[in-house]
Amino acid sequence: MRYELYYWPGIQGRGEFVRLALEEAGANYVDAARERGTGAMMRMMAGEGVKTPPFAPPFLKAGKLVIAQVANILLYLGPRHGLAPKPEAGRLWVHQLQLTVTDFVKEIHDTHHPIASSLYYEDQKPEAKRFTGHYIEERVPKYLGYFETVIRTSGGPFLTGRRLTYADLSMFQLVAGLRYAFPKAMTRIEKKVPRLVEVHDRVAARPNIRRYLESERRIPFNESGIFRHYPELDG
Repeated sequence: MRYELYYWPGIQGRGEFVRLALEEAGANYVDAARERGTGAMMRMMAGEGVKTPPFAPPFLKAGKLVIAQVANILLYLGPRHGLAPKPEAGRLWVHQLQLTVTDFVKEIHDTHHPIASSLYYEDQKPEAKRFTGHYIEERVPKYLGYFETVIRTSGGPFLTGRRLTYADLSMFQLVAGLRYAFPKAMTRIEKKVPRLVEVHDRVAARPNIRRYLESERRIPFNESGIFRHYPELDG
């Protein structure tokens, strides 16, 4: 099957969690908005020719299916490409982990937009600084510490044990993004989550992922995406 991934061109954002799964799987896909513009994406979101219109990107077109929400897309792709366990209990566990990633990503976004997405960062800098101070000291260690515990409990080297899943690909993206956004803070925090750092490194070394990271398909981190580096927020 040839997939069509729809997401905003020019940023990694939430779409990157799906791209990593497609790249690891060696799937045949097109990053539709980057190659064709956003017109078709906007029409699908408006419900034109789609029985199940998505609220927002990313969404994936797989044959006649149009699937939105990162965790939902990965729930679909995982068992089809060897990135999730076959037993139902295993699939639900990986999905649960990915939903926790979803919660974490929302809080990452709020470090630079704590009041409203419609406002510029510059319009909410004092609030962003206050929010991010608590986020770095409390929330990042709590989330990453949880994933560290999951790896330890599973016996490693991945979140669910010996086999890589799409949740491990998301761990790579979280660590990479947080390193970009908060390099000073992550230097301290990473010392307490060595297993999670090892997952990041293992994923980065996988042949398909390594080729992707070295290619032009991997959009660089920038100050328009989820992970943004504002030095004044990096405590």
